[in-house]
Amino acid sequence: MSAGSVARTPHFVLHQWQPPVKAFAGSGFEETPALFADGVLMLGALTPKRWAKRAVTRNLIRRQIHALSHEFANNLQPTAYVVRLRAAFNPQKFVSASSDLLKQAVREELRQLFGKVSAT
Repeated sequence: MSAGSVARTPHFVLHQWQPPVKAFAGSGFEETPALFADGVLMLGALTPKRWAKRAVTRNLIRRQIHALSHEFANNLQPTAYVVRLRAAFNPQKFVSASSDLLKQAVREELRQLFGKVSAT
C-alpha cells in the first residue's frame, strides 16, 4: 500500500504492487527473493471494523470484492492488488447489514473501481 493507489471511489481504494526493478549490472549483485510471484494475479480485501462495524457487512463486502475481481481478472495485470474499504456506507440508507440494496451499491462501486484500472 506504500506504492500509492491506482484507483479510488467514494468508499474504496485499489492498491497495486509494483515489482522492483532488478539491477543486473555488476558482478556482486545479490538476487533477493520476490515478495510475490511474477505473472500471477492475486487480490486481497481489507474491510476494517472502523468502517463496517458488523461482521456480516464486512463479509458481504469481501465476498463482493472477490466475486467482481473474477469478472475483471482478464482485464487486470497479473500482479498483487489490495482493495481497501476507506469509508463507511450510510447506516441510515442501508439499515440491514446484509441487504440486497447494500449488495447492489457495493457491486456498482466496485465495477467503477475495477473499470478505472482495466481502462488504463
